[in-house]
Amino acid sequence: MRFTRLLDMRALVAHKSFFLFGPRSTGKTTLLRDQFAPEAIINLLRAAEYFPLAQNPSALADRVREIRRTHPVVIIDEIQKLPVLLDEVHHLVEAESVTFVLTGSSGRKLKRGGVNLLAGRAWQAQLFPLVSAEIAEFDLDRYLLFGGLPQVYPSELPREELDAYINTYLREEILEEGAIRDLSAFSRFLSVTASVNAEQLNFSNVANDTGISASSVRAWFEILNDTFLGFLLEPWRGGLKRKTSATAKFYLFDVGVANFLKGITALDRGSDGFGRAFEHWVAMELRAYLSYRRIKRPLTFWRTYTGIEVDFVIDGLCAIETKATARVSGKHLRGLRGFADEAPGVPRILVSLDENDRTTEDGIRLLHWRRFVELLWSDELPFLTKSR
Repeated sequence: MRFTRLLDMRALVAHKSFFLFGPRSTGKTTLLRDQFAPEAIINLLRAAEYFPLAQNPSALADRVREIRRTHPVVIIDEIQKLPVLLDEVHHLVEAESVTFVLTGSSGRKLKRGGVNLLAGRAWQAQLFPLVSAEIAEFDLDRYLLFGGLPQVYPSELPREELDAYINTYLREEILEEGAIRDLSAFSRFLSVTASVNAEQLNFSNVANDTGISASSVRAWFEILNDTFLGFLLEPWRGGLKRKTSATAKFYLFDVGVANFLKGITALDRGSDGFGRAFEHWVAMELRAYLSYRRIKRPLTFWRTYTGIEVDFVIDGLCAIETKATARVSGKHLRGLRGFADEAPGVPRILVSLDENDRTTEDGIRLLHWRRFVELLWSDELPFLTKSR
């Protein structure tokens, strides 16, 4: 099945060269083949491309000049396989005004090689798993269980695809990082990480549950971040009254991967697992939206020490809560009502399964999830009014 992706790299490279980062199998190569000529791609996963450049990095200049005879943009796929090429790329950008797209699934390898990511001469974009607006006849229940990897979501055997993906990733990507010698311990760590997905991160608890030192746990979370397998959601601290938590929340990059690592094979509406997956999905939609639209606003959450919480706050411009309920009541609005004391006048939205869209007397907008993503991807949510 083919998907039309929302990230428009052609428009982005009209201004500057770009790094395109993202986890393996999110579709970076397919996206670039759809938007550029395949002949413009130097694929470092292919031995015929990799070995000559590994032996003689300066040969890149001739290869680039050959491509530029017919194509204005040169693409190097999986640049982290040969970080030394970035010196040649840097020279070609400076001396010959070459425009590049450089893809990668690990920023860690580039950092370890002492690379400065071209000192600002290339900007960065990310490709995420599929979002709702990229899937015709989007099936929420299927997505919440199996996630949005392009080869998983439409598959007749999605669990087999997830199993192959995770095992391949561990073998090909994590082991190549070189910082992990005990793969079985890291596998235990991943399982525990999945169990605390969408929760505030406590390194000591994860260390205790895995039997691994807290320092190793910290280092391994850094690997997840550097390989785009997970991300931290920092707390919003712009409130006026209440003292807030200082601990970030952690999310894996895909809800299906999180479920598979937790051993979840079914999600029933009304269950705690469904609610967690629903929150995780909204996090991914918001994160992808802000990135694809190039909106430089932080996605955060708000939680007080007394436990009052709002799932997502976009730079203090909009507060969004998720509840996987088909009938919203007053008890579901506690967090958003508490947030109004901290940030008076900020738009507040509750996203749920309740099909009765309405606005409460105190101004909270209640949206069915389908209406919410329609408004999001049509650029009609309130945080946009101050974001550009």
